Amino acid sequence: MQKKFENCITTMLEIIGENPQREGLLKTPTRVFKAYEFLTKGYNENIDNILNDALFESSNNEMVLVKDIEFYSLCEHHLLPFFGRVSVAYIPDKKVVGLSKIPRLVEMFARRLQIQEQLTEQIADALMNSVKAKGVGVVIEARHMCIEMRGVQKANSITSTSALRGLFLKNEKTRKEFFSLINSPKQVRF
Repeated sequence: MQKKFENCITTMLEIIGENPQREGLLKTPTRVFKAYEFLTKGYNENIDNILNDALFESSNNEMVLVKDIEFYSLCEHHLLPFFGRVSVAYIPDKKVVGLSKIPRLVEMFARRLQIQEQLTEQIADALMNSVKAKGVGVVIEARHMCIEMRGVQKANSITSTSALRGLFLKNEKTRKEFFSLINSPKQVRF
């Protein structure tokens, strides 16, 4: 499979008018293969392995929020990067998930060819279903190189998407608390 991928890159270089045999490009097909292997590693991961028995009994029934999770993904339409930050909150129902598992869940879905809208939904649904939460809220803010580098060419534009489930959708007070918390300035100092 690697050789087939590398042959495609060599062909692409030829099509755009490059010489794949010149010194700077000799190892490019292998480098691109390794880069895409890393950038799409989410296809080889699944929710059960990510959570890895990290669900714990808890009496907590208040919002748990992990915000400003950095992510990098590839747009499935142009194979160009989009990147930004994700905020994920949930309201437990007798079980909490290990906090490090939330960024790992984001990473798993981001390391697949994506559109931002789908990425937002996948994170929300996965957390809602796996933790059996009372509610989940996910907000993503990202920059898309398909907007900035080509097409409309509008640098620094931000795309925002949200997915709300359960109490975050049904309860206005919960929704307001979530958006207030993710929009509050950082105050943690170490």
